[in-house]
Amino acid sequence: MHSENTYFDKLKDILEEVANTQAYAMESASGVIARCVEKGNMVYTFGTGHSSLLAMELFYRAGGLAQICPITDERLMLHNRAAESTYYERLDGIGEMLVNQYPVKHNDVFIIMSNSGRNSVTVELAIAAKKAGAVIIALTNLAHSRSSEARNIYKLRLFEVADIVLDNCGPIGDAAIIFKSIGAFAPTSTAVGGAILWNVLCGAVEKMLLNGYCPEVFTSSNVDGGDEKNRLLIEKYKKRVKAL
Repeated sequence: MHSENTYFDKLKDILEEVANTQAYAMESASGVIARCVEKGNMVYTFGTGHSSLLAMELFYRAGGLAQICPITDERLMLHNRAAESTYYERLDGIGEMLVNQYPVKHNDVFIIMSNSGRNSVTVELAIAAKKAGAVIIALTNLAHSRSSEARNIYKLRLFEVADIVLDNCGPIGDAAIIFKSIGAFAPTSTAVGGAILWNVLCGAVEKMLLNGYCPEVFTSSNVDGGDEKNRLLIEKYKKRVKAL
């Protein structure tokens, strides 16, 4: 079988496992986010390295909620000195500092992405946000995280801090296709993680609509009228969402 078909097959298997094992957690996450948005609170997203891609996936997106605020720090992302992001995500003190830069309120929601869930910044940020009254949703790989020791002063992993844990059900080390000559290749955490997140948000929107609440949603700026609709949301939220 060609490797491209193998990768699709692997994704199908993992997504089926997610659907079978994570339904309750996804439903719980949807309910928490629905209540957060209905109350006018913010949904914060965060990840380091490639997990930062998932944090940005939900932000300022056509067909996405307006009340999404990514927490960003160039030291922890990939577009500027990618290799250094590995160093910085292991440093103590950054996570709490980042939370303090945002007006986190009681019943805000933090969706925190980390495949391993073991490093300092991720765990510190989760603990600081929880102390501020936020609900913590973790998107992680439980098999990987449970196989690794915590790499932070709290000696905790993300799933041990979170209120709700979403397991991406991927292999340890993330790469899913094995080639004899090079070893493991082709990670699944981004593709599967994106599917989990959008499934959770679709569930949240469904709950809001059933409650009679119509959430604010961005429109594609490449369809007629999109710019005008989005401009109103940008003006409304730009003081609360730094990245806007």
